[in-house]
Amino acid sequence: MTHTDLRRSWISSANGHPDFPLQNLPFGVFSPPDGTPRGGVAIGEHIFDLKVACDAGLFVGAAADAALAACTSQLNELFALGAGPRRALREQLQALLAEDSPARERLQAMGQALLPTMSSCVLHLPARVGDYTDFYVGIHHACNVGRLFRPDNPLLPNYKHVPIGYHGRASTVVVSGTPVRRPCGQTLPPGAEAPQFGPSRRLDYELELGIWIGPGNPLGEPIPIAEAERHVAGYCLLNDWSARDIQAWEYQPLGPFLAKNFATSVSPWVVTAEALEPFRSPQPPRPAGDPQPLPYLLDPADQARGALDIQLEVLLQSAAMREQGLAPVRLTLSNSLYMYWTVAQLVAHHSVGGCRLQPGDLFGTGTLSGPEPDSFGSLLETTFGGRQPIDLPSGEQRSFLEDGDEVILRARCQREGYPSIGFGECRGLILPAR
Repeated sequence: MTHTDLRRSWISSANGHPDFPLQNLPFGVFSPPDGTPRGGVAIGEHIFDLKVACDAGLFVGAAADAALAACTSQLNELFALGAGPRRALREQLQALLAEDSPARERLQAMGQALLPTMSSCVLHLPARVGDYTDFYVGIHHACNVGRLFRPDNPLLPNYKHVPIGYHGRASTVVVSGTPVRRPCGQTLPPGAEAPQFGPSRRLDYELELGIWIGPGNPLGEPIPIAEAERHVAGYCLLNDWSARDIQAWEYQPLGPFLAKNFATSVSPWVVTAEALEPFRSPQPPRPAGDPQPLPYLLDPADQARGALDIQLEVLLQSAAMREQGLAPVRLTLSNSLYMYWTVAQLVAHHSVGGCRLQPGDLFGTGTLSGPEPDSFGSLLETTFGGRQPIDLPSGEQRSFLEDGDEVILRARCQREGYPSIGFGECRGLILPAR
């Protein structure tokens, strides 16, 4: 099935669904009512239960191998198989779920056992995260933050030569909907000579894409950039929660530590490279005078189609807004085209020194801000370091996040002549510090 094939599904809620039509079919891990965690596929308002499907013998060949690998409580085994089996499973799923499927009556007869409603299920972290690396590829974000601290020299000299990243904390990566507790740590208040300890007063979100790694590489063997995409299992939304006041005190000389290790939220569904194929784009040209990437980071095919055109949103709903029945308000509309480096460049650079990547490793892109204030991907930028608070429909103002605030990330791919697909939501509610 091609993406220009606009066939509908016999699952009515999938037709015209903003996130999960037949052309998406992202993978995730869920618990059905009174069931144990296992792999599933989002389709409309339902989840296709891969374990039930395997038990019923619905798949054959490489697709059966992929489905069986996804029947457990973690998708690492599916990620490890690579693109071939994953594509075979996707193709057979599309054939089974299409409106003209010969298996339609049989599958409909299986009812909720095969297709429980998403609202009746619990969604889990898609995979066991062995390692988590957060990059810094949003050039507008890098410039905006740089201007706050270095007005005359926003970008450090290495930024346009090397993809910058730091090693994050895998144990605190959590699935959407998990509450985030305000962290405590050391801060240095303005004008003070000594630090104090207490809850962060400048808690922030960061709008990012997450990249799930598929097949890894042997220790000591770099992944060539021309092969890098084969090592990507799929994509999600990622919120790199940040305590800006803790970060400002601790980040020199080794970078983020407690300011970012308390929580990282990801959306539960893994959108595959196959689903995103129609939304690939040439990498935006570098501004005149920018250096050309070194040879190990430069591949003509990657420059021709290595970027992704994904609309990204941040919404906020305060406790007062919920009490007043006010809907979340959109703070940001941005796009993944603002990435200065491609995903393939991130994979190639991460492994070039011999670092071993493994199935289920997670990359964050870094904050994907656009060039205008309504496209900034963090409150640090939107409020210009807290100096220009934003107004909420409830009459409140925000410089940084308050207890009871819920941050919601969304993403959607749209292109004329193609069904739109989405990522679902990445939510996090701020709880008071202990």
